[in-house]
Amino acid sequence: MDTDARQHLMLDSQNPAQYGKLPRHIAIIMDGNGRWAQQRGLNRAEGHRAGVKALKPIVKECAAMGIEVLTVYAFSTENWSRPQVEVEALWDLLVEYLRSETAELKAEGVRIQTIGNVGALPIRAQKAIDAAMRETASETRMVLNLALNYGGRDELVRAVNRWLDEHRPLSPDSYMTANAIAAHLDTAGLPDPDLLIRSSGELRISNFLLWQLAYAEIYVTETLWPDFNPMELHKAIRAYQKRDRRFGGLRE
Repeated sequence: MDTDARQHLMLDSQNPAQYGKLPRHIAIIMDGNGRWAQQRGLNRAEGHRAGVKALKPIVKECAAMGIEVLTVYAFSTENWSRPQVEVEALWDLLVEYLRSETAELKAEGVRIQTIGNVGALPIRAQKAIDAAMRETASETRMVLNLALNYGGRDELVRAVNRWLDEHRPLSPDSYMTANAIAAHLDTAGLPDPDLLIRSSGELRISNFLLWQLAYAEIYVTETLWPDFNPMELHKAIRAYQKRDRRFGGLRE
């Protein structure tokens, strides 16, 4: 039996769908590309390229399992402070990924969406995003949500400003509500994440989905993102399935 066949059998035998309820929405902080490259004597751009390669089987596996939404933290509002050559390489990788993978994502029934201030991205990246979103707009199997130029605090500020723009001039009885904020977030219309996965062992959420992660289960692995594979994904989901989710209440 070849390696691919053995791996497929291992995945089938450990598929979390056999054991319990799956998360509707998985969010991933894809961390560790730079350290992965450093450990191998490579430049950081090669680490990011390996990270993009690692994303493909994760998207495919999530779609196959029936996950409704997969949100991946691709570029934060703070990442602009990195060396310009690295930032430009990241946009080139994004364009390359979208151009090479959109047709296959469409065939898998995956719809591409984005969150974040995409209007501040380079034009070449914006054009590639627009093309991919148009191409996959009618797909309904799973949403691949790319967080680009995204920051949780920035999203909340933009959500409040959207609400204010809609309600000016404010009347004395105009009040912000939790539902109003949620309806104006970049993720409006999507379920909140049930599971947050962070690779590379860092114990922080790094300004990611600050509102939406209020009751998400958090799973941290020491595995660096380029080494994260469907088996690691299954480990995270199995850990999630063992959690007692009470949402602040008590189990009867």
